[in-house]
Amino acid sequence: MSAQGADRVVLYGRAGCHLCEPARAVVAAAAAEAGVGWLEVDIDTAPDSEALVDRYGELVPVVTVDGVQQGYWRLDRSRLLRALAGGPA
Repeated sequence: MSAQGADRVVLYGRAGCHLCEPARAVVAAAAAEAGVGWLEVDIDTAPDSEALVDRYGELVPVVTVDGVQQGYWRLDRSRLLRALAGGPA
C-alpha cells in the first residue's frame, strides 16, 4: 500500500474472509502495475462500519476505484486495470 493515491483504490474486506487474501494479491499487483496506491478497509472495524457492513457485508471482498465498485468476491485484474487506466474522476 502507498500513501500516494491511496484513496483511488479501496479494498473492503473483513477478518475471516477466505477470498480476501487472493483479492489483496490482485489489487496489489494491479495497483503496482498502474503506479497507484491502494487502501484496505476492514468493514467491521472502520469508523463507519455500520454503513459499510450494510453495503458490503455479504459481498466482501469488494474493490472500488475512484469510489465506483469494480468487483466483488473473485476480483478481475483486467477489469481493475481498465478502471485504473481511465484516470481519476
